[in-house]
Amino acid sequence: MASYVLRDTTVLLKRSLRHVLRSPDTIITTAITPIAMLLLFVYVFGGAIDVGGGQYVDYLLPGILLITVASGVAYTAFRLFTDVSSGIFDRFQSMPIARSALLWGHVLTSVAANLISLALVVLAAVVMGFRSSAGVLSWLAVFGILLLFTLALTWLAVIPGLTAKSLDGVSAFSYPLIFLPFISSAFVPTSGMPGPVRWFAEHQPVTAIVNTLRSLYAEQPVGDDGWIAIAWCVGLLLAAHVLAMSTYRRKTS
Repeated sequence: MASYVLRDTTVLLKRSLRHVLRSPDTIITTAITPIAMLLLFVYVFGGAIDVGGGQYVDYLLPGILLITVASGVAYTAFRLFTDVSSGIFDRFQSMPIARSALLWGHVLTSVAANLISLALVVLAAVVMGFRSSAGVLSWLAVFGILLLFTLALTWLAVIPGLTAKSLDGVSAFSYPLIFLPFISSAFVPTSGMPGPVRWFAEHQPVTAIVNTLRSLYAEQPVGDDGWIAIAWCVGLLLAAHVLAMSTYRRKTS
């Protein structure tokens, strides 16, 4: 049974990847907006923001990477919505293929596309002056956290992809995800925020993840932020997966 699931998932993954390759503008668009934000904040606002020393691009990059993922998963929801609304989804359901392969094909495509977008953003940051003293293990840890975060948001994107009634509805779900880093330590230290805003910023998932990534590529101790970031990523991933599979079962029953 496992071999059939793997085979069917591979076939549907190739199908989704072909769609992405035929329309590379989705990856480019996903990367262009974060790169534009990098340019804006570093060269326009960066000189007015005190981050306690160091280059602002180094401080800013983790938050921009999370925004890149949030932008990218919007296309995952769109691709799944297109399959559902066009009838292809129902046609696949009538074929003798593993049911879970339908979703995993889209999820793995999302991971691949987002990793390319993340690489483009990091490359742009390097051109703008980003430098890291981190070793291989620290960068592997950065990769692992970004992978967990991407999987969590991708499974979250599956839900509107299956349930949205319109294109506007499927696109709107990503707006809060993109906005969340702005109320965190991604752009400015939380110490200067008003009381209630500061409390929210310090206790939401983006701040722990951003602080962890920043410490890792600066080769600094991550402290409690590391465990909190992993807990948030794993918790969001498990919750999103359970909700997505529950929605999928209702959709196909």
